[in-house]
Amino acid sequence: MRFLPAFAAASFAVAVLAACDRPPSADQAREWTPADHDHIEDQMRAAQGTPGGGDGDEPGQGGGKQQQAQQMIESIWKSQCSVCHGAMGRGDGPQGPMLHAHDLTSEDWQSTTTDSQIATTIRTGKGKMPKFDMPDPILRGLVERIRFYRGK
Repeated sequence: MRFLPAFAAASFAVAVLAACDRPPSADQAREWTPADHDHIEDQMRAAQGTPGGGDGDEPGQGGGKQQQAQQMIESIWKSQCSVCHGAMGRGDGPQGPMLHAHDLTSEDWQSTTTDSQIATTIRTGKGKMPKFDMPDPILRGLVERIRFYRGK
């Protein structure tokens, strides 16, 4: 009687492992679209009262300077900041707990830290955080992004 459950479990494990060796079928795989990600730049524009960007560029030009800056800010956040601070700035990135990364959404931290202090920390580094040399508009954008998540 014990043989049957063990055999069923082993058969199931073999079937699962065999299925992992094959790529998904064409009807299971779908192509990535921008809608697959949250759009922090849209949320930031909405919070600032500038829907659609408001960068003054003509429609159809493939995005303006503000949109390009926002994309760069997001790229920097994802590649440099979120590793420690996490996607939402809570200090829960893959390296965050090990490095004791600050929860940038904390009301206590937000209320006692100025924009200038945040910018200085990004530019010069602090503790285990390295320094990041970047243009002022990008630096200001990162500060705005950090402020956007206040108390969230």
